[in-house]
Amino acid sequence: MPLISLTTDFGDLYPAAMKAVILRINPAVQIIDITHSIQQAGIREGAFALYSLVRYFPHGTVHIGVVDPGVGTSRRALAIKAGPEGEEQFFVGPDNGLLIPAARCLGEIKVYEITNPEIMLKSGISATFHGRDIFAPAGAYLSKGTPIEAVGPEISDFVSLDFENFGIDGSFLVGEVIFADNFGNVITNIPEEVVLKFSNFGSQIEINSRKVSFVQTYGFVGPKKPLALIGSHGFLEIAVNKGNASLQFGLKSGDQVAIKIV
Repeated sequence: MPLISLTTDFGDLYPAAMKAVILRINPAVQIIDITHSIQQAGIREGAFALYSLVRYFPHGTVHIGVVDPGVGTSRRALAIKAGPEGEEQFFVGPDNGLLIPAARCLGEIKVYEITNPEIMLKSGISATFHGRDIFAPAGAYLSKGTPIEAVGPEISDFVSLDFENFGIDGSFLVGEVIFADNFGNVITNIPEEVVLKFSNFGSQIEINSRKVSFVQTYGFVGPKKPLALIGSHGFLEIAVNKGNASLQFGLKSGDQVAIKIV
């Protein structure tokens, strides 16, 4: 069964229009919602949501991502093929970096600009809803087996994005918050291998001048106690056992975080 995933900042109304368009083109497709709760215009947050889950999807999945503050402007529409031959997954969305980390984590990528009107909504293109009028139909056609080369020309000057803009300054690791989940867990862009070069589980670290335990999982500290760990996504995470680290530390997506190894 073909599979399409959706990741947007649309909330609870507009995704239904995308699904309706997809199902009219490919009634046999299965649609999975990754999330529609990305903060408005939260491109890095949406990119992380896709990045953290894409490797668990089967080959052939089409991922449609729409966090698109530039909708209707000169920004391009993209389709991407990613991964080894025979194991590819596909991505459809705006050229603002949203799709790139997830696609690159699968391996080699080929990027195409969507220009072919035959794979867009036939009733016309709204300047404000490319999710429905361009990305949904393009993704649906790809899920039916349309060759990606049919969407338009291959390009190399796409907008890039990565999560690696962290630094090491003496005993400090300096990074940023890339996601805060519904539990209030704060996920940074500092990867596991970097953290473990400086600290061991059971030790203390300072997060923005506040000492916390660096442990393997939430239950290793008492209720309402703060902690740091390596999350399932492979990055340093700040949490509060049975509490909300985002509120307690005052951290949100995009904020800088300084980790001192004590």
